[in-house]
Amino acid sequence: MTTSPANPIDCRALACGATLLVEPMASVASVAMSWLLPTGNAGDPADRLGEAAMLSELALRGAGELDSRTFSDALDRLGVQRSLSNGGRHLRLGATMLGSRLDDAAPLLCDLVRRPRLPEEALEAVRSLSLQSLESLQDEPQRRAMIALGEQHLPSPFNRSGLGSRAGLEAISIEHLRGRWHREVRPGGSIIAVAGRVDPAALASRLDALLEGWEGEAVQPEVDAAAAKGAVHLEQDSAQVHFGMALDAPPLRDPDSMAWALAVRILGGGSSSRLFVELRERRGLCYSVGAGADLGRDRGMVSIYAGSTPERIDESRSLILEGLASLAAGFTEAEFRRASMALRRSLVAQSESTTSRAVQLASDYDRLGRARTLAEIAESASRIDLARLEAFAASHLDEAWIEARSEVRLGPPRS
Repeated sequence: MTTSPANPIDCRALACGATLLVEPMASVASVAMSWLLPTGNAGDPADRLGEAAMLSELALRGAGELDSRTFSDALDRLGVQRSLSNGGRHLRLGATMLGSRLDDAAPLLCDLVRRPRLPEEALEAVRSLSLQSLESLQDEPQRRAMIALGEQHLPSPFNRSGLGSRAGLEAISIEHLRGRWHREVRPGGSIIAVAGRVDPAALASRLDALLEGWEGEAVQPEVDAAAAKGAVHLEQDSAQVHFGMALDAPPLRDPDSMAWALAVRILGGGSSSRLFVELRERRGLCYSVGAGADLGRDRGMVSIYAGSTPERIDESRSLILEGLASLAAGFTEAEFRRASMALRRSLVAQSESTTSRAVQLASDYDRLGRARTLAEIAESASRIDLARLEAFAASHLDEAWIEARSEVRLGPPRS
């Protein structure tokens, strides 16, 4: 267990081997949990893509001695808002409730992890929902374009969206799902993050008792093929073009990770960013344009999106490339100040949300091997001044970085 007045995050290994992170927040009445379970989209077998997505839906349908309705009613009576979502390396169990209800809710949540019923009678309904989610991409062209961008730019198997494929979803049996859960959902690699009105020692003792006998460790997926990269065009009958561009970025542990975040915010993070002002406000080329950076455990990606028309997308693309090239030339004091203030505002918002803090704690531990306080994040941002940001951009955001990009264009055939 590690904690100090300067770092109020309690970090300890539970008896079963799972990691527990707790940040008490005395000013709130609620508590939130973000429990990362070590199985995700990257672990789907190649012939059963979508397995993790189906697991995330089926696992909520009863646990322990309780069937789906009884289990759901029990959580509802305690006021527990819950979700189970799939990601690249993990399923994430999220739960939010009053702090006074955590002791009663913990057995139900632990049963969901250790003893999900995974009822066979719900399999076809879950498969149908998963197929509907996959098919709905045809009605969400922006999302479809950005999913295709990740598939193009990231290495396999970490380029999977998690929606799966029709053939994969149709091939999944109840035996596949049950075997996957009991083989991979193990304490080794599990991260339980809790923030809000909670006593760390009491929670650790409670979880040790509830998770007694849970053991094992899941095998983590590894890169099995390099990223395709390059440019692709996806045809869709539409009056619009959805354009995505991806560039390499480092993992979160990189010492320049905060500089990456600030530079990308200046490029495309909001209505005062370079891309928004130039492409939308001044020229009216795009109805939507922006950029973001996702810095993960082993790698990161800068993604840019622009929604335009077939007649204007080529000019939009050219100006996006000009915007990228302009980063190495430096930033104005006003740009730097706005980006820094936006980061501070996001930290203030996090400090008032138990859910945001629980998600951040779990994500940090997964990506960094430790959890950061909001004060630490703010302090690391304050160490970057304009001169340091400009030096970073000049040395990292160069022509070679831009040339290694990927592009996806979704819309009508190119003339």
